[in-house]
Amino acid sequence: MEKNIALCLCIIVSLFAITSAEDPYKFFDWKVSYGDISPLGVAQQGILINGQFPGPDINSVTNDNLIINVFNNLDEPFLLSWSGVLQRRNSYQDGVSGTNCPIPPGKNFTYTLQVKDQIGSFYYFPSLAFHKAAGAFGGIRILSRPRIPVPFPTPADDYTVLIGDWYKSNHKDLRNQLDSGKVLSFPDGILINGRGPNRASFNVEKGKTYRLRISNVGLQNSLNFRIQNHNLTLVEVEGKHTIQTTYTSLDVHVGQSYSVLVTADQLDKDYYIVVSSRFISPVLTTTGILHYSKSAGSVSGPIPNGPTDVNFSLVQARSIRTNLTASGPRPNPQGTYHYGQINITRTMILSNSQGIVNGKQRYAINSVSYVAPDTPLKLADHFKIDGVFRPGSIQDKPTSGPIYLDTSVLQTDFKAFIEIVFQNDEDIIQSYHLDGYSFYIVGMEGGQWTTNSRKRYNLQDAISRCTTQVYPKSWTAVLLALDNVGMWNLRSEFWARQYLGQQFYVRVYTTSTSLKYEFPIPTNALLCGKASGRKVTIA
Repeated sequence: MEKNIALCLCIIVSLFAITSAEDPYKFFDWKVSYGDISPLGVAQQGILINGQFPGPDINSVTNDNLIINVFNNLDEPFLLSWSGVLQRRNSYQDGVSGTNCPIPPGKNFTYTLQVKDQIGSFYYFPSLAFHKAAGAFGGIRILSRPRIPVPFPTPADDYTVLIGDWYKSNHKDLRNQLDSGKVLSFPDGILINGRGPNRASFNVEKGKTYRLRISNVGLQNSLNFRIQNHNLTLVEVEGKHTIQTTYTSLDVHVGQSYSVLVTADQLDKDYYIVVSSRFISPVLTTTGILHYSKSAGSVSGPIPNGPTDVNFSLVQARSIRTNLTASGPRPNPQGTYHYGQINITRTMILSNSQGIVNGKQRYAINSVSYVAPDTPLKLADHFKIDGVFRPGSIQDKPTSGPIYLDTSVLQTDFKAFIEIVFQNDEDIIQSYHLDGYSFYIVGMEGGQWTTNSRKRYNLQDAISRCTTQVYPKSWTAVLLALDNVGMWNLRSEFWARQYLGQQFYVRVYTTSTSLKYEFPIPTNALLCGKASGRKVTIA
């Protein structure tokens, strides 16, 4: 087996050397296993990576090649995906059921990722079988190359802060709950870096400034993040430098990542870090500790209250804008891309809904509740296997009919410039993510979207990111250049809704077979379903 792994790595490195000879390589060997954890004081089975919960951080620099060999020591198939890491021309490495066969128990798979022309704060997570409820997630940071200026001084330290709601129940029990047609129960608590109340601690020295990379890796709840007596200066959102706005607290919706600067400018003592749920009742709250190096006392005083209304969150979201004078991963200013001056070639309105299908709870987009086939869509596309999916099996606009089951795939054209409107007619907040892309969030408002809503779009400095919230009884509009060929997952970040159908795949297609547009299928690709027994060859 070791010889096969070595041969596989040699082939991978050779392929990447052809396209990016000057870019460094970083190698990771990850063993995924079960392990005992008790983040909320109750012993339970977690999913660990190299014995860690959460998993190890990935520290990289723009254009690094990441070779991640994942050994699955669980008793069921497993996949990892990379939230916000844009796999240019390479959806074969996306790590979701529509692009990859799962890693069987006792086997391994080597991901080959390049963080091409990217900077910023992201995370990885397990994408199958409700594994996310047991762990196996961790932070990803992509630093700028030394020659590229960053629009703030180098911080004294750089911390990953993974926040999320948590259940004491085993992930298999939660999965069985959903498979039996039930609605997911209320979470038991909130974790900070896999720890319960007052168990996560971050060390600071008075007078210095620190970077916190905050990601909401939870299952269904928007969370508010704040630090007692300290301000948060937002500097980056999912790979884009922002106008540096200072907040007393920050709403982080499911699947989103932010970087903030925090200056240790208070008395030498310990201060509460507070994370609380938003838009639900009762409110869940947990705390961590900001520990000054010369602390003269432990945390004290009342825990600072968070916001309680929707309008606070909406106003804050609109205030997050791109820093047009800052360089991104390359020296040219990001503002040279005038997205507001490009003609829209297609408009899609995506409406979420819920209902009962065949006696079981399901969730849908434009009335279609996604059903995953045994054969990944990307492999069916590559091998031209009929009967796995139909391009165009989801409509551009909402339908008035009941929810129904299908393997929904949206057919799109390479290099089109499209408008997507997420219309949320439900009374709960939503969160959506698109793999392989960042989109410009140009508008958010209450009520129904109409063509007149475009008059209020931000066409100058809207933030570009891969995950957006949609407020209750509201809409969010995004603009997107389809410049990345492949099969890409668009999903709800509410994991029960995603699991029960609120997702589909976007097929960005071109007739060209040039490597300029898409990398070939990797020689180590796992094959399953109707693709089993096929041969992977490089033309």
